[in-house]
Amino acid sequence: MLFDMDGTLVDSEKVWEVALHELAARAGGTLSPAARHAMIGSSMANSMRIFRDDLNLPDRPEAPDVEWLTNRVFELFAGGLVWRPGAQALLHAVRFAGLPTALVTSTGRKLVEVALETLGRENFDVIVCGDEVTMPKPDPEPYRAAAKLLGVAVEDCVAIEDSPTGVSSALASGAAVLAVPSELELPPTDGVHLRTSLVGVDPDYLAELLINRGLLQPER
Repeated sequence: MLFDMDGTLVDSEKVWEVALHELAARAGGTLSPAARHAMIGSSMANSMRIFRDDLNLPDRPEAPDVEWLTNRVFELFAGGLVWRPGAQALLHAVRFAGLPTALVTSTGRKLVEVALETLGRENFDVIVCGDEVTMPKPDPEPYRAAAKLLGVAVEDCVAIEDSPTGVSSALASGAAVLAVPSELELPPTDGVHLRTSLVGVDPDYLAELLINRGLLQPER
């Protein structure tokens, strides 16, 4: 099992939104909704490029903004994160079933470590962070790396995602993909099993996705 984090397991995209709007105000501007949406599921480096372009500050130094944003989100994460509907129950069921499990996120290691206080580090055999891969999402590298670390073929894994960027990464990796939109709508896509939430999803449902690869499953 390969789980995305932000927007999939926990409702942390709203935390990022608070911090990004605060950063934009510090820079003397206002972050547009379109730019914020483009950042969802993206790497820090790409998000900062979008940020500078949106505020028309192409020469603004990146490192101080990354440091400030990371520290601010760390403070907000430390207050605890809210689980997405059905996510905690599914994660516990997957672990109870003894399935190898990875967290595959675009978020950097420092913030993932504090998020694990909510998620439970014991719930993951492997953790792949956005600052630990050469090519972040939407490239397939993060999901392929996670499967390799788990010692399983990525084609035998189900990846759960919430954003277009993450879905593209998971689909390109060769994993079966279960998509549960959070902040952004996800259009029907070949090879992607779309649900409105993780409520009712269990290990049997995930096994069916692998058995019936390529066939969209009806929501139940």
